[in-house]
Amino acid sequence: MFSVAQAEAWVRSAASVIEEHAATLTRLDSAIGDGDHGTNMNRGFKAAVQRLDGLEGDKDFGGVFKAVGMALIGKVGGASGPLYGSLFLGMGKELGDATEVEDERLAAALRAGYDSVVARGKAQLEDKTMLDAGHPALEALDAALAEGKELGPALDDAAAAAEAGMKATIPMIARKGRASYLGERSRDHQDPGATSTHLLLKTLADVVNSR
Repeated sequence: MFSVAQAEAWVRSAASVIEEHAATLTRLDSAIGDGDHGTNMNRGFKAAVQRLDGLEGDKDFGGVFKAVGMALIGKVGGASGPLYGSLFLGMGKELGDATEVEDERLAAALRAGYDSVVARGKAQLEDKTMLDAGHPALEALDAALAEGKELGPALDDAAAAAEAGMKATIPMIARKGRASYLGERSRDHQDPGATSTHLLLKTLADVVNSR
């Protein structure tokens, strides 16, 4: 089972992890993008935590993830804000007023969130984007749950797949976003969006395993 309290803990932990890795994300983005991914994500997740602090009354997944999504859209510049905002808004829409869900429904919500990202960004696999980490992670999560693994180990598998997908972006030539302007010169650089996606999924696994 996955609870709304764990969802909130995920976002708060993610804010700390993003802050810790902000310089790395910005360094990666400086090589092939605007050089502000770490700064923007750090600002966005700090705003998300502030939104959560301001929520009153009983909380449900819809309210928590909507607050996070709107904060990211409002505070994260460039394409990352709308994309990550869509991820959380999609999850919130999928889970609605639930406060605790079965493992498979969490996986379905993550899938719904990423479907929203795909719909907004129009990216495909191997475009050298966050999807190259997110897609294999979702595949691994579904497979692990189908094998009967508990949520924590299943999310560990998802995080490991996201890490492999993140590293697989290094030899890719970017086909979306600012990095695509570099053409062949975008090769040999790790995608910053795939990197932040791995961080978020690794943090989710850590939060669930810590319960």
